[in-house]
Amino acid sequence: MAQERKKRRACVSQGECVACGCCVKVCPVGALEVFRGLYASVSGDRCVGCGRCAGECPASVIGMQEETV
Repeated sequence: MAQERKKRRACVSQGECVACGCCVKVCPVGALEVFRGLYASVSGDRCVGCGRCAGECPASVIGMQEETV
């Protein structure tokens, strides 16, 4: 039986995001973008789960979620 692997990914609370762009600047793989100046959006395929965006967010609206892969 194969062992389940877990991967962390960033998740933005879009309703509370102020679209400041701080997360976009610190993402090492370019997985975040500010959508139409309204909120940050994460590309799940590109996110490596480092957590830099969550640490940098001044509004504290980015969290890290674990997903089974």
